[in-house]
Order: sequence, then structure tokens, then C-alpha cells
Amino acid sequence: MGRIRVSTTIDAPPSVVWEEVRHVERHVDWMADAVAIEFTSRRRSGVGTTFSCRTKVGPIRLTDEMEITEWRDGKVMGVRHVGLVTGTGRFTLTRARGGRTRFTWDERLRFPWWMGGPVGGVVGGRVMKRIWRRNLTVLKALVESGRA
Repeated sequence: MGRIRVSTTIDAPPSVVWEEVRHVERHVDWMADAVAIEFTSRRRSGVGTTFSCRTKVGPIRLTDEMEITEWRDGKVMGVRHVGLVTGTGRFTLTRARGGRTRFTWDERLRFPWWMGGPVGGVVGGRVMKRIWRRNLTVLKALVESGRA
């Protein structure tokens, strides 16, 4: 299982960052690899919410099935990946100096055999880490521009 961890400091308090992140359907606005999100549950937030996320990384396209497993307002959103790619992910927001937020994105993913299994996980993890760093740059800009 490959682990991917990226983080950034956003010049806004956790409550403001959370106001952007808590809207799962808007993740496509700051995640370059997320093409579309469709809810598969009546819920749109909180533990038990399920959704499909169509993703595209280079020539690879797949639908990532996810369930929110942890939700602490202003602090944590955790998911379980239950599609072709399996594993867990977590966004953590912690207060940083000067009223800012340290936003950390931590994933532990298992890739299917046709994507190279564990070896594909290492290579894919490097690619995803670069993409997710850019995603956090976009999230930071969105929040700091006052959208949330």
C-alpha cells in the first residue's frame, strides 16, 4: 500500500478553510485529477456520505468510489476508497500561527494489478504527490481569494 502525504499552510483560519473543503461536490474546483463528483447517497456531508469521483491522470481514467468515514467540523474529513483503487484518505486542518491553517492530505492507497500493484503504487504515488501539491496550491488560492 502506497502512502501519499502533502500539506500547505493557508492564510485563513480553519473555519474558513473548512467552509471550502466541506462541500465535497466543489472538490473538482481545486483537484486537477477530479473530473466529476456524483453522490450515491442522499447525504451530501458527514459520515456515511457516498459518492463516485471520475478521475483522470494522464491517459488513465477511472471512477473512484468513496465513503466518508470521519467528519469533524473544521478539523477532519476522512474517506475510504472502495472502487478499483482501495485504501483510506484524510484531510486534517490544524490551527497555525497567525490565525492560519495547516492543511494536510494523507492517503494510503492500494492500486489494482493492472496498474502495477505495489510497484504501480510507488510510481503512481510520486505522480499523485505532484498533482496533489498543485491541488493544494489551487485550494490555497481559492480560500485566500475569499471564495469560502
